[in-house]
Amino acid sequence: MKIKPQLVTLVVTVSAAMPAIAGPLLFDQNVTSVIFGSGNANGAFTVDRSEGIELGLRAKVRYPAPANQFNSNGDGSYDHEVGGGGAGNVRAKWNFEWSINSDLTGQLGRNLSQLSYRLQMDFNPGVGTSFLDFDPIKGVACGDHSFGNNGSSEFNDQRTGCDGGGGTLAQQTAYASFIAGNNLVQNSWNLDFFDNGSNWVFDPNLDGQYTFTLQALQDSRVLASTSIDVFVGQGPQTVPLPGTLALGLLGLGLMGSVLRRRPN
Repeated sequence: MKIKPQLVTLVVTVSAAMPAIAGPLLFDQNVTSVIFGSGNANGAFTVDRSEGIELGLRAKVRYPAPANQFNSNGDGSYDHEVGGGGAGNVRAKWNFEWSINSDLTGQLGRNLSQLSYRLQMDFNPGVGTSFLDFDPIKGVACGDHSFGNNGSSEFNDQRTGCDGGGGTLAQQTAYASFIAGNNLVQNSWNLDFFDNGSNWVFDPNLDGQYTFTLQALQDSRVLASTSIDVFVGQGPQTVPLPGTLALGLLGLGLMGSVLRRRPN
């Protein structure tokens, strides 16, 4: 199983609200093909297939050893263990994995470069969301994604070999050609890859709920969108309110639990 290296060249915006879903989500689905390395099984993706596009997201066990164990609840949510893994035990025990196919039927002649994309990764372990928001395809100079088409398998994906950052000029050129010449792209990421120690801080030892969304857009119109929640450990915990705010809410009769129950 291959885990892609950290990407550090990002176009980032802050988003406070979840975008609308473009179409009905399908649960525990196979995507076109899983191409990001030998040993990775298909299945358990939460998928939207709209406008000839297929978008998929899932969460999978990564540590202490890679496993094709997804812990799907069958409703777009996944349960995973709290605690760290990898060097220094700073990574989540689970990875989130994404798949984009810009031409699901192969009849549109639409490659990846003809659309734009939006990935939102939630760093807030509570019920709220704090998104790192960027285009994982066009928002990086050279991503070490796996590229292919509808006939690709795990053994013939194309990759630039970028190890974070912008890559060499030759790698950037290859990356641009892969976007223009393919309709399928995938990767497997850990939230710790994007921890910058300030705005986006990840602690693998916290119980929580993390939301991920993936969209394909043409101009500003959302063509397809998928979203998952990953419940870690006991799930999101109640966050104590500041004293003055808590008293104000109590006076209004609005006090209540903000703890969201995990799906059974």
